[in-house]
Order: sequence, then structure tokens, then C-alpha cells
Amino acid sequence: MHPKKDQLRSDAQRNRERILEVALVELTHSADAPLSAIAKKACVGQGTFYRNFPNREALVLEVYRYEVQQVSDTACQLLSTRPPDQALREWMDRLAQYAMAKAGLAAAMRAATSAHGSLAGLGHGPVTSAITLLLKANEEAGTIRPGLTPDDFMLAIAGLWQIDPHSDWQARAGRLLDLVMDGLRAGAPGR
Repeated sequence: MHPKKDQLRSDAQRNRERILEVALVELTHSADAPLSAIAKKACVGQGTFYRNFPNREALVLEVYRYEVQQVSDTACQLLSTRPPDQALREWMDRLAQYAMAKAGLAAAMRAATSAHGSLAGLGHGPVTSAITLLLKANEEAGTIRPGLTPDDFMLAIAGLWQIDPHSDWQARAGRLLDLVMDGLRAGAPGR
């Protein structure tokens, strides 16, 4: 008797979630945690691991997406209680706080994205959805220049991933994000 397709799918989903949970812990602890150790701690074979995550970059980016969902979900909350530009700026602060709290993950993000020269590999995940929502609200309110894309935004804040989380990161991140916000406002119709 063969297992049902739904059972196979749910087993595969559980394996994937277990890999992500273990990877989050391991990568937060050490940016260069071996993939074999992550697979072993997640109790999956190498084949299962690599079917889900063909390389380190794919795993790191997916862990980032998976964990940052909570930060992304705050975009709606902020927009419902604050003006769009204030919501965007506060959301950037939350993203920075998250990134610095996950020092190893931030280092892994820097390593994973430096090979590609950008964060465009993030694709269409929760962060992109949150950014799209925030940019759209701001564009409609006339508080930022029109025509910006989520990729533009991610490239603009890419310096965030270069900040040493063991330094005075709050002041540096604040200055960087203020500069980004000033740039987004330049040329806004409502200014």
C-alpha cells in the first residue's frame, strides 16, 4: 500500500519546516554553520536537504524570509495606526532591530547576498509584500517619489546588512535609514 499524496506532501512540508527551524538556530549562532550539521540536527538525509535547499544561499534566504514574516506582518499594523511615511520609517527600524538581534543570520545574509551583489534574490516573500504595501501607501499619499520598486528599496537599505551587530549599530542603522527615508521623500509630489 502506497502512502497518499497528501501524506507525502505533509511529510515533505514538516521536513522543510524542521530544516528551517534548525537552520535559524544554527545560523543565528554561527553564520557558517555546516549544512551537513543542519541536516543532521533536522533529522533529514542529505538528499532531502538538497532537494529543499540546493545551496547555502537558498537556505539562508529562505530562513530569512521564514523568520522575518513577523516583522513583515507589522506593516499592516503600522499603516493602520500611523501616517504612511511614519509607518515606513518605523518598519525600517523594526527590520534593523530584527537583523541585529540575529547577528549570525545577518552575517549569513551578508555572505549570501554579496556573491550576487544585491538582495534581489529575496524574490517575492513576506518582506517584498510588506515593502510593496508600504511603498504603495506612501506613493498614494504623495509622501515618497513615485515609481519606486521593492528592489529599489532593498538596494537602498543594503548597507544595513554591512553593519557590525556588535558595534553601536543602533546609531549607525538610524543614520542610514534616515538617509534612505530622506532619499525616498526627495521628489515626492506632496513635499
